[in-house]
Amino acid sequence: VKNETAMLTTFNEVDMQPIMELRGKYKDKFKEKHGVGLGFMSFFTKAVTVALSEWPAVGARIDGEEVVYSNYADISIAVSAPKGLVVPVIRNADKLSLAEIEKEVVVLAGKARDSKLSIEEMSGGTFTITNGGVFGSMMSTPIINAPQSAILGMHNIIERPVAVNGQVVIRPMMYVALSYDHRIIDGRESVSFLVRVKQLLEDPARLLLGV
Repeated sequence: VKNETAMLTTFNEVDMQPIMELRGKYKDKFKEKHGVGLGFMSFFTKAVTVALSEWPAVGARIDGEEVVYSNYADISIAVSAPKGLVVPVIRNADKLSLAEIEKEVVVLAGKARDSKLSIEEMSGGTFTITNGGVFGSMMSTPIINAPQSAILGMHNIIERPVAVNGQVVIRPMMYVALSYDHRIIDGRESVSFLVRVKQLLEDPARLLLGV
Protein backbone atom coordinates (compact mmCIF):
# COMPACT_ATOMS: atom_id res chain seq x y z
CA VAL A 1 0.00 0.00 0.00
CA LYS A 2 2.67 2.45 1.03
CA ASN A 3 4.52 2.15 -2.27
CA GLU A 4 1.48 3.19 -4.27
CA THR A 5 0.47 6.10 -2.05
CA ALA A 6 2.41 9.24 -1.16
CA MET A 7 1.60 9.16 2.51
CA LEU A 8 2.05 12.20 4.74
CA THR A 9 0.73 12.86 8.24
CA THR A 10 -0.42 16.06 9.93
CA PHE A 11 -0.88 16.33 13.71
CA ASN A 12 -2.96 18.44 16.05
CA GLU A 13 -4.30 18.25 19.58
CA VAL A 14 -7.81 18.35 21.01
CA ASP A 15 -8.89 19.67 24.40
CA MET A 16 -11.33 16.92 25.41
CA GLN A 17 -12.76 18.78 28.40
CA PRO A 18 -15.95 20.05 26.66
CA ILE A 19 -16.90 16.55 25.44
CA MET A 20 -15.97 15.00 28.79
CA GLU A 21 -18.15 17.53 30.62
CA LEU A 22 -21.04 16.96 28.23
CA ARG A 23 -20.66 13.22 28.61
CA GLY A 24 -20.41 13.45 32.40
CA LYS A 25 -23.60 15.47 32.53
CA TYR A 26 -25.75 13.35 30.21
CA LYS A 27 -24.27 9.86 30.02
CA ASP A 28 -26.76 8.30 32.47
CA LYS A 29 -29.77 9.88 30.74
CA PHE A 30 -28.33 8.93 27.35
CA LYS A 31 -27.94 5.29 28.42
CA GLU A 32 -31.42 5.25 29.91
CA LYS A 33 -33.01 6.66 26.77
CA HIS A 34 -30.96 4.94 24.06
CA GLY A 35 -29.83 1.75 25.82
CA VAL A 36 -26.22 2.35 24.85
CA GLY A 37 -23.27 4.19 26.40
CA LEU A 38 -22.12 7.58 25.15
CA GLY A 39 -18.51 7.13 24.07
CA PHE A 40 -16.03 9.38 22.30
CA MET A 41 -16.33 7.49 19.01
CA SER A 42 -19.71 9.00 18.10
CA PHE A 43 -18.35 12.55 18.56
CA PHE A 44 -15.28 11.79 16.44
CA THR A 45 -17.37 10.07 13.76
CA LYS A 46 -19.82 12.97 13.60
CA ALA A 47 -17.01 15.55 13.47
CA VAL A 48 -15.33 13.62 10.65
CA THR A 49 -18.53 13.47 8.58
CA VAL A 50 -18.97 17.26 8.87
CA ALA A 51 -15.33 17.89 7.91
CA LEU A 52 -15.63 15.43 4.98
CA SER A 53 -18.60 17.36 3.60
CA GLU A 54 -16.45 20.52 3.61
CA TRP A 55 -13.23 18.91 2.32
CA PRO A 56 -14.50 16.18 -0.04
CA ALA A 57 -11.03 15.30 -1.37
CA VAL A 58 -10.25 13.73 2.00
CA GLY A 59 -12.99 11.15 1.37
CA ALA A 60 -12.07 10.53 -2.27
CA ARG A 61 -10.08 7.63 -3.71
CA ILE A 62 -8.00 6.93 -6.79
CA ASP A 63 -9.47 4.34 -9.15
CA GLY A 64 -7.00 3.68 -11.96
CA GLU A 65 -6.39 7.12 -13.45
CA GLU A 66 -9.48 8.76 -11.96
CA VAL A 67 -10.24 10.41 -8.64
CA VAL A 68 -13.61 9.20 -7.37
CA TYR A 69 -15.49 11.43 -4.93
CA SER A 70 -18.17 10.15 -2.54
CA ASN A 71 -21.34 12.04 -1.74
CA TYR A 72 -21.89 9.87 1.34
CA ALA A 73 -19.76 9.11 4.42
CA ASP A 74 -19.24 5.41 5.16
CA ILE A 75 -16.85 5.51 8.09
CA SER A 76 -14.59 2.51 8.81
CA ILE A 77 -13.73 2.12 12.48
CA ALA A 78 -10.76 0.03 13.55
CA VAL A 79 -11.72 -2.36 16.37
CA SER A 80 -9.88 -5.18 18.09
CA ALA A 81 -10.78 -8.74 17.13
CA PRO A 82 -9.24 -12.05 18.29
CA LYS A 83 -6.98 -12.16 15.20
CA GLY A 84 -5.99 -8.47 15.26
CA LEU A 85 -7.55 -5.24 14.04
CA VAL A 86 -10.59 -5.26 11.76
CA VAL A 87 -12.31 -2.26 10.18
CA PRO A 88 -16.10 -2.60 9.99
CA VAL A 89 -18.02 0.24 8.33
CA ILE A 90 -20.69 2.55 9.74
CA ARG A 91 -22.84 3.23 6.67
CA ASN A 92 -24.14 6.74 5.96
CA ALA A 93 -22.68 7.99 9.24
CA ASP A 94 -23.35 11.56 8.11
CA LYS A 95 -27.09 10.89 8.42
CA LEU A 96 -26.94 9.17 11.84
CA SER A 97 -27.44 10.71 15.29
CA LEU A 98 -24.86 10.26 18.06
CA ALA A 99 -27.08 7.52 19.57
CA GLU A 100 -27.42 5.69 16.24
CA ILE A 101 -23.64 5.80 15.76
CA GLU A 102 -23.04 4.42 19.28
CA LYS A 103 -25.52 1.58 18.65
CA GLU A 104 -23.77 0.75 15.39
CA VAL A 105 -20.35 0.76 17.12
CA VAL A 106 -21.63 -1.67 19.79
CA VAL A 107 -23.08 -4.05 17.18
CA LEU A 108 -19.96 -3.97 14.98
CA ALA A 109 -17.53 -4.29 17.91
CA GLY A 110 -19.53 -7.25 19.23
CA LYS A 111 -19.43 -8.97 15.84
CA ALA A 112 -15.69 -8.26 15.59
CA ARG A 113 -15.09 -9.85 19.01
CA ASP A 114 -17.02 -12.95 17.97
CA SER A 115 -15.36 -13.02 14.52
CA LYS A 116 -18.79 -12.70 12.89
CA LEU A 117 -18.24 -9.70 10.59
CA SER A 118 -19.13 -10.32 6.96
CA ILE A 119 -16.88 -9.18 4.11
CA GLU A 120 -19.62 -6.72 3.16
CA GLU A 121 -19.55 -5.15 6.64
CA MET A 122 -15.82 -4.52 6.26
CA SER A 123 -15.75 -3.16 2.71
CA GLY A 124 -16.48 0.10 0.98
CA GLY A 125 -15.63 2.66 3.64
CA THR A 126 -14.69 6.16 2.51
CA PHE A 127 -12.55 7.12 5.55
CA THR A 128 -11.17 5.34 8.63
CA ILE A 129 -10.94 6.27 12.31
CA THR A 130 -8.52 4.29 14.46
CA ASN A 131 -7.87 4.60 18.18
CA GLY A 132 -4.31 3.90 19.29
CA GLY A 133 -5.29 5.23 22.71
CA VAL A 134 -6.74 1.88 23.71
CA PHE A 135 -3.19 0.52 23.69
CA GLY A 136 -1.85 3.58 25.52
CA SER A 137 -0.41 5.27 22.46
CA MET A 138 0.18 8.99 22.86
CA MET A 139 1.18 9.75 19.28
CA SER A 140 1.45 7.59 16.16
CA THR A 141 1.26 7.73 12.38
CA PRO A 142 -1.77 5.71 11.29
CA ILE A 143 -1.48 3.78 8.02
CA ILE A 144 -4.03 4.54 5.29
CA ASN A 145 -6.63 1.82 4.78
CA ALA A 146 -6.49 1.37 0.96
CA PRO A 147 -8.19 2.25 -1.33
CA GLN A 148 -9.14 5.13 1.00
CA SER A 149 -7.06 8.28 0.95
CA ALA A 150 -7.03 9.31 4.62
CA ILE A 151 -7.24 7.98 8.17
CA LEU A 152 -7.70 9.74 11.50
CA GLY A 153 -5.79 8.42 14.49
CA MET A 154 -7.16 9.04 17.99
CA HIS A 155 -4.82 8.58 20.95
CA ASN A 156 -4.98 8.43 24.71
CA ILE A 157 -6.15 11.38 26.77
CA ILE A 158 -3.46 12.84 29.02
CA GLU A 159 -3.84 15.67 31.49
CA ARG A 160 -1.34 18.30 30.41
CA PRO A 161 -0.67 21.94 31.24
CA VAL A 162 -1.91 24.20 28.45
CA ALA A 163 -2.22 27.96 28.12
CA VAL A 164 -5.82 29.22 28.11
CA ASN A 165 -6.37 33.00 27.98
CA GLY A 166 -2.85 33.61 29.24
CA GLN A 167 -3.20 31.22 32.20
CA VAL A 168 -1.63 27.78 32.55
CA VAL A 169 -4.37 25.23 33.25
CA ILE A 170 -4.47 21.43 33.32
CA ARG A 171 -6.65 20.00 30.55
CA PRO A 172 -7.37 16.47 29.27
CA MET A 173 -5.59 16.62 25.91
CA MET A 174 -5.53 14.17 23.01
CA TYR A 175 -3.15 14.22 20.07
CA VAL A 176 -4.85 13.48 16.76
CA ALA A 177 -3.13 12.48 13.53
CA LEU A 178 -4.38 12.55 9.96
CA SER A 179 -2.44 10.44 7.48
CA TYR A 180 -3.36 11.22 3.89
CA ASP A 181 -2.48 10.41 0.31
CA HIS A 182 -0.71 13.46 -1.03
CA ARG A 183 -1.57 12.50 -4.62
CA ILE A 184 -5.19 13.51 -3.96
CA ILE A 185 -5.11 15.68 -0.84
CA ASP A 186 -2.83 18.69 -0.54
CA GLY A 187 -1.37 20.12 2.66
CA ARG A 188 -3.94 22.91 2.92
CA GLU A 189 -6.85 20.47 2.67
CA SER A 190 -5.44 18.00 5.17
CA VAL A 191 -4.55 20.64 7.76
CA SER A 192 -7.89 22.44 7.31
CA PHE A 193 -9.75 19.14 7.65
CA LEU A 194 -7.99 18.27 10.91
CA VAL A 195 -8.42 21.80 12.29
CA ARG A 196 -12.15 21.56 11.53
CA VAL A 197 -12.38 18.21 13.36
CA LYS A 198 -10.58 19.79 16.33
CA GLN A 199 -12.91 22.80 16.28
CA LEU A 200 -16.02 20.61 16.29
CA LEU A 201 -14.74 18.39 19.10
CA GLU A 202 -13.72 21.34 21.27
CA ASP A 203 -17.14 22.95 20.85
CA PRO A 204 -19.45 19.92 20.53
CA ALA A 205 -22.60 22.10 20.42
CA ARG A 206 -21.52 22.81 16.82
CA LEU A 207 -22.08 19.13 15.99
CA LEU A 208 -25.66 19.30 17.21
CA LEU A 209 -26.35 22.68 15.62
CA GLY A 210 -24.64 21.91 12.32
CA VAL A 211 -22.41 25.02 12.38
